[in-house]
Amino acid sequence: MVRKQAKQKAKNVTELNNDYVRTLQQKEERKRAQKVRLRRRLAVFAGIAIVLFAIQGKIFFNQNKILAQKEEEKQVLLSQLADVEDEHLMLTRQLEKLNDDEYIAKLARQKYFLSEGNETIFSIPPKEEKVEKKEQEKE
Repeated sequence: MVRKQAKQKAKNVTELNNDYVRTLQQKEERKRAQKVRLRRRLAVFAGIAIVLFAIQGKIFFNQNKILAQKEEEKQVLLSQLADVEDEHLMLTRQLEKLNDDEYIAKLARQKYFLSEGNETIFSIPPKEEKVEKKEQEKE
């Protein structure tokens, strides 16, 4: 009840319109306007920061995706490299063997059925050919 009476008395008081009161009101109005402008600026900067973070996050995830693809490609290429190196090593060894006359003579005897003086050559088909011939005979 006391509060209601105080409010009613405050309403009944007339405001003074002198220079001092006006300057105080202007100062208060400037402070309120500054706070509003500060909040707006902070909101704009926060919005810009959020947009920049979103862009950076997207770039980060895209780069991680590309990096994962490159890693997979690297693994495939490394396995191919290992195969090529093995083949290179095999071919190098074969080249060294081809410089040996005994090896060349052995190859000639195997592939072209060449023989030395008192040799007799018997040609035995591989197992795969035997199986294929049996299947053809059954049909």
